[in-house]
Amino acid sequence: MFIIGLTGCISTGKSTVARYLKQLEIPVIDMDLIAREVVEPGTLGLQKLVSEFGEEILMDEGTLNRAALGELIFDNEVARQALNNILHPLIFQTAEAKRENYRKQGKPLIVMDIPLLYETSDLKGFDEVWVVYVPEEIQLQRLMKRDSLNEQEAKARIASQMSIEEKKMIADVVIDNSGSIEATQEQVRQQLKRYIH
Repeated sequence: MFIIGLTGCISTGKSTVARYLKQLEIPVIDMDLIAREVVEPGTLGLQKLVSEFGEEILMDEGTLNRAALGELIFDNEVARQALNNILHPLIFQTAEAKRENYRKQGKPLIVMDIPLLYETSDLKGFDEVWVVYVPEEIQLQRLMKRDSLNEQEAKARIASQMSIEEKKMIADVVIDNSGSIEATQEQVRQQLKRYIH
């Protein structure tokens, strides 16, 4: 089974590419989705977070209050590390189980959709890394528009991640998403021809 790591930066269009891969019936393991699943009510993940950070990270109905948790870890490296130490193993165990399930089904190709792949992952688990790219100026404009941010706020969000130009340099495959959706989809189809005949 061939494993592609799919990544990008905020507002470069990784979700657009992931959605298209799903339309083509390519299995996509979405690490953001798993990160939400492992902290749903009744999960070990949520129990561990509450014992680490206290009941104030819960909403009235018992779900995780992401804003409250975000406040606690913002500018607090120790708290952020504690959060990562709790969640990362649970996320990767769940992803590994999904991957194993696809392997048993005989899928020839799967995609792991990981926003911070270069920042957080061991690249040994991937046969290839795809980076969804747009130039930084387009990234800035799209982020301002998408999240209704001013330029300063958008630049701060972009600066909190490894730059898209750096990711482009070390990618195995670059999907340039600065044109039309059709142009992006065509690049994806061309790449997939290498594995799916």
